[in-house]
Amino acid sequence: MTAPRPRPGIMEIRAYVGGKAEVAGSATVVKLSSNESAIGPSPRAMAAYAAEAQRLHRYPDGGCTALRRKIAQRFNLDAERIVCGAGSDELISLLIRAYAGPGDEVLYSAHGFLMYRLSALAAGATPVAAPEVELRADVDALLARVTTRTRIVFIANPNNPTGSYLSGAELARLHAGLPPDVLLVIDAAYAEFVRAPDYSDGQELALAHPNVVMARTFSKLFGLAALRLGWMLGDEAVVDVVNRIRGPFNVSQPAQAAGIAALDDLEHQEQARAHNDRWLPWLTEEIGRLGFKVWPSVGNFLLVDFGDAAAQQAATAHLERDGVIPRDMTAYGLPGCLRITVGLEEENRRLVASLEGFAGLRRAA
Repeated sequence: MTAPRPRPGIMEIRAYVGGKAEVAGSATVVKLSSNESAIGPSPRAMAAYAAEAQRLHRYPDGGCTALRRKIAQRFNLDAERIVCGAGSDELISLLIRAYAGPGDEVLYSAHGFLMYRLSALAAGATPVAAPEVELRADVDALLARVTTRTRIVFIANPNNPTGSYLSGAELARLHAGLPPDVLLVIDAAYAEFVRAPDYSDGQELALAHPNVVMARTFSKLFGLAALRLGWMLGDEAVVDVVNRIRGPFNVSQPAQAAGIAALDDLEHQEQARAHNDRWLPWLTEEIGRLGFKVWPSVGNFLLVDFGDAAAQQAATAHLERDGVIPRDMTAYGLPGCLRITVGLEEENRRLVASLEGFAGLRRAA
């Protein structure tokens, strides 16, 4: 007997697994596995979300008109060049579906966001990973792997899970080296946390060139991860293509309302940035003091290197026994590493105390 067969590439996908949220035997846990906002959503966003409860029987605005206008107003953009999606994940998938398929290649850096590879395989395209240097995307390595089959190049800037970034000049050099028919997608999910003066989220390139897209999210700084809300900026032709294939009501009305309110709450956004500015360097110093390698990060998370897979697994087990949940980076080709989100003060201190205990056990062994 025969059975329905999935398209080539589908069975190569190992389904994406989100950050762990529970640990058996721990009544209270510190979830530092998903790069979520430490301080949570804006009170205005929560109120706007709740206000939609009486209208759940109505379809949402399929064009996200008010939300796109608010985004455009906030970032001085043209609303007609913006598409909203159910998180930037959906927009990544839509772009690949629109521009790549069987026989095509999707290029990204070796330790880039997993969804680039998974979405490429789902579309029947071939994922191609370019090596990094010191866990940082390498422009020359990316350009060296561009072929006549390359359709899209993804660059996460800053990169998840490494926390590294490319400067605006490096992004421009990457774009300049690409053929005009290759789409460069700059995934700037963590842009709001970056303070480096040479950083660019890619907006300038997206405004100036028809083959550049910038993607953003409300999941990180704005604290709306549960609502799945993202947006992209691109050329009118790219926007038209994506709008042709996206679902007609791909963003819920409560999510749209919360997004508009979150954009208006500048005070809450600055509180989130200030919190990260304080605790990211503190965690870097404290964890490094314990003897563990901490890779430099400009996001709201750290990549901690324990040396090898066995040490990482031992660290994970120890942390989880203490009710602290990190993220195993084996799926990203970094089996000796854990990614750890910046949490609230008490969560950060609990993390460091647990790692201090683990370091003590290692010294005693």
